Amino acid sequence: MTPEEKIKSMGLTLQDFEKIGYYGDEYGKMKAFHLAGKVLFLSAHVPIWEGKIIHPGRLGEPVTIPEGYEAGRLTALNVLAGVKQAIGPLSGIKSLVRSVIYIPCAPDFTQVHKVADGMTDLLVEILGEEKGRGGRAAIGVQRLANDICFEAWCTFEIE
Repeated sequence: MTPEEKIKSMGLTLQDFEKIGYYGDEYGKMKAFHLAGKVLFLSAHVPIWEGKIIHPGRLGEPVTIPEGYEAGRLTALNVLAGVKQAIGPLSGIKSLVRSVIYIPCAPDFTQVHKVADGMTDLLVEILGEEKGRGGRAAIGVQRLANDICFEAWCTFEIE
């Protein structure tokens, strides 16, 4: 089963950044991705769906761990949409190399790893263990632009 077929079988969809454009342009001058040989660097992906920020705020104030986890899953779909924009079919992914995840949180919130698992778990569900699990850093921060609760930067090895 291809990753696209797996996504569809799970009742999920990807946004089409070729059609709607990469939402990162609203946050400054950057490009959506950079392809260097067989390494794909994605710019930031966040839980925005059809122009709406999902679960705005900081973890623990007012965003809950389940809401943050859900935001991570949505971000994973946007990461895959970003890969699709860059290289076409997701079968071209050899593996996730690493992800750096920023999670804004209340000063006493220490469970960023549980929130970051939302993205990691979905990538593994769709791509499989070998391709979907890479190195990861989950970093708690004070705030993100527009009160976004989850931001991921990902690097992939492609076929």
